Amino acid sequence: MTDTVPPRVLMVEDETMLLEVVAAELEDAGFDVAQATTAEIALDLIKSGAAIDILFTDIRLPGEMDGWQLAEAARRLRPGLPIIYATGFTQTPPRLAAGSVFFTKPYRANAIIKALRTLGGTEP
Repeated sequence: MTDTVPPRVLMVEDETMLLEVVAAELEDAGFDVAQATTAEIALDLIKSGAAIDILFTDIRLPGEMDGWQLAEAARRLRPGLPIIYATGFTQTPPRLAAGSVFFTKPYRANAIIKALRTLGGTEP
């Protein structure tokens, strides 16, 4: 019997309750979830070489970087990294990375799960 490693999602969200609820839904769906509340924390994780299969980021984040900038920096470090963006409101024009997906809040966890499976090319 072989053990398969579930896809690892890096979820970046500054609303703690939303982060915890959605992360739990993703884990229930078979994903491994790393959590970050700022782009800087997320970028440090990516730079550390941590196993990250998909980036799922909010756009409006506290700190120096927003979700657009995080995604751009992540793609420079890991070209081809699948990205899902989510936001309730943004004044900045979208800067979607090639092959990424964009959701507006509120979103349904099952829609995110479907997108993760499509982008990751896996069925956890």
